[in-house]
Amino acid sequence: MTTEFKNQIKEKLSVYIAQKGSQNKAANSLNGISATLLSQIINGNHKTISAVMWRNIATQIKCFSKKWLCVETTDFKIISKVLADAQQHAHVFALTGDAGSGKSMSFEIYTKNNKNSYLLSCAEYWNRKEFLTQLLSTMGVDYSGFSVVEMMNEIVKKLKSQETPLIILDEADKLPDTVLYFFITLYNRLEDHCGIALCATDHLSKRINKGIKLNRKGYKEINSRIGRHFIELKGVSFIDITQICIANGIDDVKSIKSIFADSEGDLRRVKRKIQAVQNKI
Repeated sequence: MTTEFKNQIKEKLSVYIAQKGSQNKAANSLNGISATLLSQIINGNHKTISAVMWRNIATQIKCFSKKWLCVETTDFKIISKVLADAQQHAHVFALTGDAGSGKSMSFEIYTKNNKNSYLLSCAEYWNRKEFLTQLLSTMGVDYSGFSVVEMMNEIVKKLKSQETPLIILDEADKLPDTVLYFFITLYNRLEDHCGIALCATDHLSKRINKGIKLNRKGYKEINSRIGRHFIELKGVSFIDITQICIANGIDDVKSIKSIFADSEGDLRRVKRKIQAVQNKI
């Protein structure tokens, strides 16, 4: 419950009280809310008011946060732990999870909160130079006029000068083979100094396994460097969706069950459904 949202509730509550005619009349129209409590909120004496009570009032007066509120889902906790391990100990991991499971948001939150961690959202059209350009740009390094070799040397130099750096390659399955091989080069030149995380849907694990069976160049090396193991995320659970709903002002069981049933395990769909319910309230 942020200060910004509390102020938003307070403003909406003032309008609500004015519409009802008085704090007593407003309190009588709200379940489990006293006039004293409303007075405390309006007068700014609300340090002892719980987040649950704030959400209760917000729901009843139809006040929803203008900012989407995230929660720590099961996969968020797994991802955070894996990335912290990779960064602290210069380990290399590969994570796979369904689209819409919150991977990208988890990576963004991690990099915002952890120094020397760099997130790349990969794309199919990247060639080797574009990959290095994107990485240097994310690291804040001026790469103008550099050749591919000079770019790679600059990346290695920069990362080796930092304490516990981490590279996160999101949607790594989109990278063509010629670019994916750079993972091997980065690993070889930064081994025991820089953590690396490859992240994608299960298409990445299937691609690597198929490449190994077909004896394609580089695939056995990639598999070896990730420890011959893919960390599979759990996906979105009912508990996760319940917490997201409550954080964003939806706390009745019927609506939560409906959102879960219609979510198909996709948090993007969950967000749209919650916003649709908010608009109907």
